[in-house]
Amino acid sequence: MSRHVKTSAKVAAWGEGGDELLFVPLGGVGEIGMNVYLYGMSGRWMMVDLGLTFPDERLPGVEIVLPDIGFAEGLGDDLEGLVLTHAHEDHLGAMPHLWPRLKCPIWCTPFTAAVLRRKLAEEGVDVRNLIHVVGDGESFKVGPFECRFIHVTHSIPEAAALVIDTPYGKIFHSGDWKLDPMPMVGPKTDAQALAKLGSEKVLAMLCDSTNILAPGTSGSEAEVRDSLIALMKTLPNRIVFTTFASNIARLETAIIAGHRAGREVCVVGRSMRRMLEAAKEVGYLKDLPPLVDERDAGSLPRNKVFYLTTGSQGESRAALSRIATGQHPRVRLEPGDTAIFSSKIIPGNERVLYNLHNMLVTAGVEVITEEDHFIHVSGHPCRDEVEQMYKWVRPRIAVPIHGEARHLAAHGRLALKMGVEQALVIRNGDMVQLAPGPAAVVDEVPVGRRVKESMELVDAEDELFRQRRRLSSHGTIFVSIVLDGFGSVLTAPLLTGLGVVDADRFERLRPRLGESITRAVEQLDDRLVMDDGRVADTVRATVRQGLDLARERRPLIEVQLTRLTQDVLDQLEEETAVR
Repeated sequence: MSRHVKTSAKVAAWGEGGDELLFVPLGGVGEIGMNVYLYGMSGRWMMVDLGLTFPDERLPGVEIVLPDIGFAEGLGDDLEGLVLTHAHEDHLGAMPHLWPRLKCPIWCTPFTAAVLRRKLAEEGVDVRNLIHVVGDGESFKVGPFECRFIHVTHSIPEAAALVIDTPYGKIFHSGDWKLDPMPMVGPKTDAQALAKLGSEKVLAMLCDSTNILAPGTSGSEAEVRDSLIALMKTLPNRIVFTTFASNIARLETAIIAGHRAGREVCVVGRSMRRMLEAAKEVGYLKDLPPLVDERDAGSLPRNKVFYLTTGSQGESRAALSRIATGQHPRVRLEPGDTAIFSSKIIPGNERVLYNLHNMLVTAGVEVITEEDHFIHVSGHPCRDEVEQMYKWVRPRIAVPIHGEARHLAAHGRLALKMGVEQALVIRNGDMVQLAPGPAAVVDEVPVGRRVKESMELVDAEDELFRQRRRLSSHGTIFVSIVLDGFGSVLTAPLLTGLGVVDADRFERLRPRLGESITRAVEQLDDRLVMDDGRVADTVRATVRQGLDLARERRPLIEVQLTRLTQDVLDQLEEETAVR
């Protein structure tokens, strides 16, 4: 396992008419989420997935985070198409926001297509006839790449691994997957197709690393169904059940468990309803019992109601958060009701989700998570399952993807243990030459994160978010100061503080701070006092010194500087005399 030194070659030169087989992750490597991958050969390129991720505390006021796809945009017509492995947000969630910048053809399975069309229609994005629907085992061509899907089980229907035929051998891009002996919705992972693939020449496997640190296997959806049915029969009053809206098998499990517990099931949340509609459109969930409307559920006895809601990650605009804060127009919870969270916490969401749990508990609602009962299994493979995949596929090269740095490193070590010749641990933006010759990082491309502010995409490192972080963590002080035409302070500076120190202390400090500001400004020489920027810097430095805060506390200090000319002062004096 190694990390190769990047060269200084120009990225644009790679693949232009040459025969290099290249792989470039724009997202999804060194992180869980925001999966965007590129394969290049003979000057032509194919993208696999275009996902988003969710913000942490470093991006206050942001709801979604998008990849910087500037490199892909720059490929122009050399980008032949986009293949979507499945319909999770971290694999296709960026499509409404970023696909219009690419406008390339799309290949995906029927369920993924049904979800995608609804998502794009909601955002007013017209794809016309650019979505090509393909089934498992069906061959399709994206530029120079001969491709086909192999069905794998995941926590969503029709997840697909991608096989790419090249002159150097086959590439196996696993997508998200697991081995489930009874997945409940859809077939099991196609072990026969994977074993057959392994008997052919597999050059490289790019494989899911999410649960590589967890020994054993990920468990079966059938076991979760049995456990949930037993649990719900014991609960009094209302039940609110939340999980990922895209986990169709879990939604089916919840609906069946609710009915077997003698309850009417009501779905709350637009994305969950959209997923159920997409599943029914392509032939899933045919025999589900009927659902009730939100307006009718409110009049049912408490022990007959089962709400199936969005918001398993504490999203502020999702149904469960609005219910917990009393902002939902039709759904109310009372002491003695129960909320079941049938999902894992996405890394980075812990604080938000624990706040939601605490809010519910404070309201008298019992909260049940996977730590309390067996109500969830992961959609990603644990270590034993990854070992089995290597036994089937037998690649020469392993490139771990879909994981944080610690997951990728552990996956690389496991791949070598399983007999792989070369394991390459990389980062987003690394340009990997898979062939000819040994796999190596040969260059890098720009990568980053973008967020949507109003209708524009803004860099996640923009000053806007640095200011928001300082406001949320350190507070802000506004200072208003008025000078005459010669730079003398005319009135005592006006100071307003928010979130810096407690209000009583700030009131005590205010007069002294004002005097210090006046003294510091009037001590500036004649040239500097006429420079607005230097005056503002002097005011900020004086305020920080006067507050005597710890070094790591750096409140945002905004200075409003007004200069009054002699004419204006004379006019004010005349108006005062008249009054």
